[in-house]
Amino acid sequence: MGTMSPSHPAPDARADLISYLDFHVEAGVDAALDEAPHDRFGEAEAAAPPREPPPRRAAPPASAPASAPDDASPFRRELPSRDPAPKEPPRTYGNAASAKPGEAADDARARAAQMQTLEELEALLRGFEGCGLRFTAKNLVFADGNPQARVMFVGEAPGADEDRIGKPFMGRSGQLLDRMMAAIGLDRTGAYITNVVPWRPPGNRNPTPQEIAICRPFIERQIELADPELLVCLGAPATQTLTGTKDGILKARGRFYPYILRDGREIKALATLHPAYLLRQPVQKRLAWRDFRMLKAALDGGR
Repeated sequence: MGTMSPSHPAPDARADLISYLDFHVEAGVDAALDEAPHDRFGEAEAAAPPREPPPRRAAPPASAPASAPDDASPFRRELPSRDPAPKEPPRTYGNAASAKPGEAADDARARAAQMQTLEELEALLRGFEGCGLRFTAKNLVFADGNPQARVMFVGEAPGADEDRIGKPFMGRSGQLLDRMMAAIGLDRTGAYITNVVPWRPPGNRNPTPQEIAICRPFIERQIELADPELLVCLGAPATQTLTGTKDGILKARGRFYPYILRDGREIKALATLHPAYLLRQPVQKRLAWRDFRMLKAALDGGR
């Protein structure tokens, strides 16, 4: 019987290793230094070149008068001239994740406005480096469904399943959203689905206000290009980002808000509960059902 080479682990062991790595990535670990701890500061000091001892001051001559003028003082020595502080390199604004959030958001807004199709916008996002989430996520999660649909659903940010597959609402919350849409006669061929933030935050944490501000120009341009008749904001972050309300989702839900496009046109935005919240609080599904009945009435009334 042959044996597996140590450099080529058995399939079961390989699957375990991949699962182990995925666990750490989902927990926010993005770098592995070594298997054993190291004293990095001690290693750096040992590798540094020896420092030269500071120059000693010359002793004053014995015959020097005690009241010698300052400019003739033997203790006076010229200080070496210092070069001016180096100037900061020019910032790259949204081209790098090190840019200030305000600069990255301005750059995102300027770039997004130039995109004329959803395909161009998606390509722009794939190369955009102004949001640090891009470097910790596995995939860009742009959209799913039919961009010509009359209704557009907007959530908060991708989760682990969405990050792995590259499409929004692919996990348990996505399955619930599919059932909620089916209850009013919709499916993914008749709806367009996306998120405010197109990259998964590490560990499924909430995106920060700075991350939302950087990504906001992209979702706004995506809405303009898709041009739906109705928006459905799933959860508080999407509702607050797109409508400007400060209310919590339980107070904001069940209402239509005006969403104004850049050309002045207005479309209605319905606030409702996020499917992930409904999985944690099943008793609130009755509220979501009321909201979806409002959505169906609005779609039927617009025919």
